[in-house]
Amino acid sequence: MKPLIKLATATIPGDGGELTLFRREDEFSIRLSGLRGELMNSRVYNSERELAKLGCAHIHNKDDAQVLVGGMGMGYTLAAALDCVAENAQVTVAELIPEVVEWNQGALGECAGKPLADSRCKIQLGDIADLIKIQRPDFDAILLDVDNGPEGITNSNNDWLYSTTGIAALYKCLRYAGMLAVWSATADSKFATQLKKAGFTVEVRTVRARPGKGSRHTIFLAKKPSQ
Repeated sequence: MKPLIKLATATIPGDGGELTLFRREDEFSIRLSGLRGELMNSRVYNSERELAKLGCAHIHNKDDAQVLVGGMGMGYTLAAALDCVAENAQVTVAELIPEVVEWNQGALGECAGKPLADSRCKIQLGDIADLIKIQRPDFDAILLDVDNGPEGITNSNNDWLYSTTGIAALYKCLRYAGMLAVWSATADSKFATQLKKAGFTVEVRTVRARPGKGSRHTIFLAKKPSQ
């Protein structure tokens, strides 16, 4: 087996620790300091793609659709969102760590098909919470894959997104009939209840990390009413 090669590191703002990018032949992985095992692997991405497919299904043929992706990751959610929307749509990616964007602009981006090169893609460097706090109904879909879901592990500042206040702000950022899709490493009935209390109609899906196998992840689908 070829050796695992360390390519780069990035510091997570606040109390989040350090990310390290590794490569073994055509396989990439990202690891978090203090966490046993991998945070992400380029061969394990089915649930990230399903997040976009489920979250964008309602706008497949919608003109001028606006999508917000929270968390760049390895680009699989972004790539799937671009596959789901029309040619005149715009998909904004909010990413806190500039180096993660740079990695995706380089060799790592080839794994998901270089989605950042798509003209429909807009990069927003910084905390997604800063966009959400504006609370304008700008988006038809918000795809949230930040910090492993409601039970975060990398940055305590992300807790606001999944709080009652954060959920209310997400609700206000969606247009009527818009969809909030949230990726989570684990099931969380309390979070589903919070979404319902905010006014969303909620469906919870379980998807595999790989098609038909691998770890089970949870996707919360929270739809805002039409009127």
